Amino acid sequence: LYASPFLLICLSFAVWPIINVFLNSFREGYNFIKGTYKSLGFENYEKIFSDRYFVSSLKNTMLYVFITVPISTVLALLFSVLLNRKIHLHAFFQTSYFLPMVTSSIAIGLVWKYMFNSDYGIINSFLQMFGVQGPKWLRMPDDAMKALCVFGIWKSLPTSIIMLLSGLQSIDPRYYIAARMDGASSTKQFFRITLPLLSPTIALVLTTRVISASKVFNEVFVLWNSEPGPARSLYTVVFYIYESFFENWKIGLASA
Repeated sequence: LYASPFLLICLSFAVWPIINVFLNSFREGYNFIKGTYKSLGFENYEKIFSDRYFVSSLKNTMLYVFITVPISTVLALLFSVLLNRKIHLHAFFQTSYFLPMVTSSIAIGLVWKYMFNSDYGIINSFLQMFGVQGPKWLRMPDDAMKALCVFGIWKSLPTSIIMLLSGLQSIDPRYYIAARMDGASSTKQFFRITLPLLSPTIALVLTTRVISASKVFNEVFVLWNSEPGPARSLYTVVFYIYESFFENWKIGLASA
């Protein structure tokens, strides 16, 4: 009885939509407004796997996951270890790293869009100070993935840092006291104590980051004015679903 409200909400907004989408994926010529369809079959699946944009979206999404997840996890681990120490301006750095969590994704995206501008953006201006010609981040297909990954890594850091920091603070300090008494260096303490005891948290961070990175959409939408990258070269799976459903009204295709 006590669990029934939660179960009803879960069934209504999680379980049933999944079942409904699964059924819609087999409806050929599905009309969303009228709720009618021509027949049941695998036509939608045949179409998406023969669509070069869908195949490209799979490749782009997998590449994005493989690049951003390891790098963001390593950086988050580094920052969380530093923040766990009582360094100078500790509160300032902690606030700076957590700021993206409480800022609008659209606002952040617009700021990064100006930063990536190849003509007057701060990133290319900084590179020119060292005699390096900055890439055309948002204009060229070859550079678009780099821009997306840089933005994605930065955006994902706060959540990972919080999780890892909580894991670090749960480690019993007596382990480090005993290690120091035995003459263990800071490096040995990190690899022999911190990493093994932090491994469950790292596994959780990696899992959540893979799930989150696989759903990349907002970053692409904002950086390229609701377009899938320059020359439509940066489709992701979620962007493909969004365009199929909300722009082309191909409900069966989007469901598949």
